[in-house]
Amino acid sequence: MPRIPRDVPPPLELLCLHALWILREGNVKQVQALVSETRPLAYTTIMTVLERLVRKGKLTRRKAGRVCIYSPEASRDAIRRAAIRELVNSFFDGSEEDLIHFLRGDPESTRDTGASAPAGSPTSSGTADTIDTILL
Repeated sequence: MPRIPRDVPPPLELLCLHALWILREGNVKQVQALVSETRPLAYTTIMTVLERLVRKGKLTRRKAGRVCIYSPEASRDAIRRAAIRELVNSFFDGSEEDLIHFLRGDPESTRDTGASAPAGSPTSSGTADTIDTILL
C-alpha cells in the first residue's frame, strides 16, 4: 500500500529545517555544525536530508561556485500549523474545539460527554476559538 505524504517532516528533516530557520540560508557544512550540537551526523547524511527536503518543496537550493546553498521555503509557522492539524485529525477526530478544551484542562470535552459547554466558556457565548485564532 503506498504511503500518504505528510506535511510534517520526520524528526531528522525537522532538525535540518530548524538549523536553516536559524541560519536563514546555509550550506551542508553549516547545517551540519548546528545539527551536531544535538545529534552528530555525517556530512553525507545531512546532504541527503537536505536534498530530500528540496524534492519535497520545503527548501530551495542554489549553486554558489561549487557549493549548494539551501534556504527554507516552508516557514516555521506553516510546519507548526501542519503538525497541529495532524494532531487534531489523529487524536481529536478533526475537532479543534476538542483540542482547545483539552489544552485548557477542561473536563471531558462536550463531544465526549454530550453535555453543553460550561457557562462562560467561549463556545457557550457563541464565539468559538479556532486553532488559527489561538496561534495568531
